[in-house]
Amino acid sequence: MNGGDEVVAASTGSPQPLDWKFSQVFGERTAGEEVQEVDIISAIEFDKTGDHLATGDRGGRVVLFERTDTKDHGVSRRDLERMDYPISRHPEFRYKTEFQSHEPEFDYLKSLEIEEKINKIRWWQTANGALFVLSTNDKTIKFWKVQEKKVKKISDMNLDPSKAVGNGSIACSSNSSNPKPCLANGCSPDRSYNYLGNDFSFPPGGLSSLHLPVVTSQETNLVARCRRVYAHAHDYHINSISNNSDGETFISADDLRINLWNLEISNQSFNIVDVKPANMEDLTEVITSAEFHPTHCNMLAYSSSKGSIRLIDLRQSALCDSHAKLFEELEAPGSRSFFTEIIASISDIKFAKDGRYILSRDYMTLKLWDINMDSGPVATFQVHEYLRPKLCDLYENDSIFDKFECCLSGDGLRVATGSYSNLFRVFGCYPGSTEATTLEASKNPMRRQVQTPSRPSRSLSSITRVVRRGAETPGVDANGNSFDFTTKLLHLAWHPTEHSIACAAANSLYMYYA
Repeated sequence: MNGGDEVVAASTGSPQPLDWKFSQVFGERTAGEEVQEVDIISAIEFDKTGDHLATGDRGGRVVLFERTDTKDHGVSRRDLERMDYPISRHPEFRYKTEFQSHEPEFDYLKSLEIEEKINKIRWWQTANGALFVLSTNDKTIKFWKVQEKKVKKISDMNLDPSKAVGNGSIACSSNSSNPKPCLANGCSPDRSYNYLGNDFSFPPGGLSSLHLPVVTSQETNLVARCRRVYAHAHDYHINSISNNSDGETFISADDLRINLWNLEISNQSFNIVDVKPANMEDLTEVITSAEFHPTHCNMLAYSSSKGSIRLIDLRQSALCDSHAKLFEELEAPGSRSFFTEIIASISDIKFAKDGRYILSRDYMTLKLWDINMDSGPVATFQVHEYLRPKLCDLYENDSIFDKFECCLSGDGLRVATGSYSNLFRVFGCYPGSTEATTLEASKNPMRRQVQTPSRPSRSLSSITRVVRRGAETPGVDANGNSFDFTTKLLHLAWHPTEHSIACAAANSLYMYYA
């Protein structure tokens, strides 16, 4: 979405819509299998390289996967040179390890049960081959180090094992025909040693036959250790954690406050945003998501339940109650209803890789904001407009409060988010794009494709260049299947450098590539 991308798009034509294919699935359910509540995935995150993927679940576990297709697959160099075509591999991951990050707790002062469910996971930079992960539940953040430990086995000792005891001294035979008294160290008293000469009678055969011990096998075990616990800093449920580009600090946000932590200091944090009113009856909005700018360590953004995004600069003051910029879209006059404020609440925000754009997800739409333009979003994508007549039903069954996540591709040209019936949608946000793809989290992602062609994007205002796309998807797909509100795709992540998406459908992790 930056100037360079526009030049490329202009010179080579707009990018072609992506052709998505199924890659892998972990934890696939058989038909009719009941899903355990603790196995439902609640967080997904790629690391910066894209070589590792982490998921968290409602049972407090963190599962790590590592990429395998970039490693050498045993093909010899000569065989590779014979091939006159490049090997195009799609990303392949394998299960690496898992550990129990959080346990259920009970707050006796407030008589409150604290779930073990993982709300967010963030990768920290690797060091000395070890992986570092921040994970949080509603109240406590933990910093984990995952490292390979090698277990060595020593063999090839030249002592006869039938005669060795303890630390390798010669054992006395109990059924010997010529018994001799034994000393405490297991040696016979009449054995003669000439320490001054070269005639060693132990070990048998003299010094030349003495073998040094040999390490034969090194079993590798992955060990997860909790390095730090950041606790007792939030009165309300933590909804976000985000690490800073300085590599030293991170933030954690709950409904009313954002705290700044130093990674090395777990018993102290600094409150940098506090929206709690003096009288809680005056409370009109809460914080829903917060994220650091990807390159500027002094900038962060947070979203609210009123549909606004505030950009704050840590250099302005210690307590950032005043924002540097406010991004919100004014509602059209006469369009207000009982549900207006509920569906305006932003459930997730993400910075683009270059930090120029912010992507936000509210209940009905995805919006793309240019941080240099606070008059309104530069693009709006309708995710499931067909649900508007059903808002009353969705309110009755609490689905209207579902918190869908969003993500951007590494090049910033596409955005993605989830919907119901385990569907997710991918939109092109490059100039002139009409790309709007609906996929299903299954082994056949295009099965639920709606055959309606995407209408070209319509410019509503030449001043704000707002485009709205995706509204053409009906409530019933091309096969006549109605949408299922009990299956929802809330969590997904885009690979940082490739067109690859990982998404969670209940306890199953599906991966797709284009």
